[in-house]
Amino acid sequence: MSDGTIGPEGRVVTFIDLGTNSFRMLIVRLNPNHSYTILSRQKQQVRLGEGEFEAEEITLAAMERAVIVAKMFVDLARTFHTEEFVAVATSATREASNQNELLHRIRQEAGLDIRVISGREEARLIYLGVASAIHLAGRRIFCIDIGGGSTEIAIGDAQGYTHLDSFRIGAIRLANTYPSPDERGIVGPVQQKKIQQHVRNAIVHATAAIRSLKPECAIGGSGTIMNLAEIAGKAHHPASVTEPRSNGLTLKYKEVKKLIELLSPLTLEQRRRVPGINPERADIIIPGAIILEVFMKELGLLEISVTSRGLQDGLLVDYLSRMDNFPLMGELTPRQRSVLQLGRSCGINEIHARTVTNLVLEMFDSAKTKKLHDFSDAERELLEYAAFLHDIGSFISFTNHHAHSYYIIRNSELLGFNDREVNLIAMLARFHRKKSPRKKDTFVTDLDPRDQRALRLLSCFLRLGESLDRSHAALVQHVRFTAANKDTARLEIQARGECQLEIWGIENEKRAFEKAFGRNLVFSVMENPSS
Repeated sequence: MSDGTIGPEGRVVTFIDLGTNSFRMLIVRLNPNHSYTILSRQKQQVRLGEGEFEAEEITLAAMERAVIVAKMFVDLARTFHTEEFVAVATSATREASNQNELLHRIRQEAGLDIRVISGREEARLIYLGVASAIHLAGRRIFCIDIGGGSTEIAIGDAQGYTHLDSFRIGAIRLANTYPSPDERGIVGPVQQKKIQQHVRNAIVHATAAIRSLKPECAIGGSGTIMNLAEIAGKAHHPASVTEPRSNGLTLKYKEVKKLIELLSPLTLEQRRRVPGINPERADIIIPGAIILEVFMKELGLLEISVTSRGLQDGLLVDYLSRMDNFPLMGELTPRQRSVLQLGRSCGINEIHARTVTNLVLEMFDSAKTKKLHDFSDAERELLEYAAFLHDIGSFISFTNHHAHSYYIIRNSELLGFNDREVNLIAMLARFHRKKSPRKKDTFVTDLDPRDQRALRLLSCFLRLGESLDRSHAALVQHVRFTAANKDTARLEIQARGECQLEIWGIENEKRAFEKAFGRNLVFSVMENPSS
């Protein structure tokens, strides 16, 4: 690794994962404000492990494909002015007797130095990539990634991993070990049972240890699991004309079993035409599904959440955690990191954002003590993030920036949130200015009743908070509700110096407050003695 110096224009780093089935590349610009911008993600099937695992040697044809794709990736990365490459190779390379020949050719012909990592190191990096995007909330998770040559698992929580393991079972390896006797590619019951028993034997000593750690939820990555989720999604919604999204989906154990039953009797050509399937995976999808099915059965997992996060994301997280320029990587939750990253990447006014956020949360907390609302910490957290991001739409244009804020938040990859939470954050930002949300608005009617009420009331706090820093000078330092009855809510504002713009702003919001809370808003301004 270089010294990590980031100039005024940022620094571009490229991460490359040479897997057994596919090569993946992530190109990232590290920004001077401690955020990063993803410039490109690329994936290319190479089948590096094809025909390898019996002879323990990468074939000449696979090596040629690897060199061509590695050179293509490097050339593309150079067009983004990459200053540093971080490249690792996994199962197929680490087990190959001709590993050095492959590494030498890629170094000579593509100009890329590759680090071959162990199975446990692969599991560690996968865990970093997955856990950095999940709201763990005190839960212990079981993470599984089914590759072409190996399967990695990890168990951990917000503090880090507690168990790592790697098994020499993968979709390509098992497809090579137990080839279909049927020339059409049908996978019969005998072949299925052989693969199942192979997987059970491979993991038998690990399952007891995994069960003893009592993970509370399971998360699966890798192309195999994602593609199974996409096939299951198409089965549930056959009329969908859009590509299914695997992120955020859940695969149930009974669905995995049904998919094996569905796909096994089909010929290879028939499998390639199954809705949702990646045709390039048709020959290895069944062994991959069986690996997942056995793990779920042996561990008693009724369902598993699906993520696109994996090794290359872990490489990025690991890289940033070692840099002095990114000290927040280890101090924030995935949600906090994701919100901060989005805000900084769009150049928000962070001082104003934090001022408004603090004022909004003071109002939320004091209003709750006066029984103006009964919302929980869950809604408080979403309000906090909406307040921080409320002006992010100015990145596009100040005109109608509240609408742009909604669009950016709704369509950004906010890690650690589910779709409902992202939508509510975006909606709160949407209504921080101009018209208040109305019951008949389509925006509102699409929400469930509790979220409709949350939007109406919490957007009031955000509108008041924005008004209280109308000058962007942080003149208002504290605000709280001091009393409330069935007719009136009293708001006390502590300011330093003259804050006439802020007072006018509050006056403009009194009607919206009365409509939302059914009370008149009465406020008083006090000079903060500490100012």
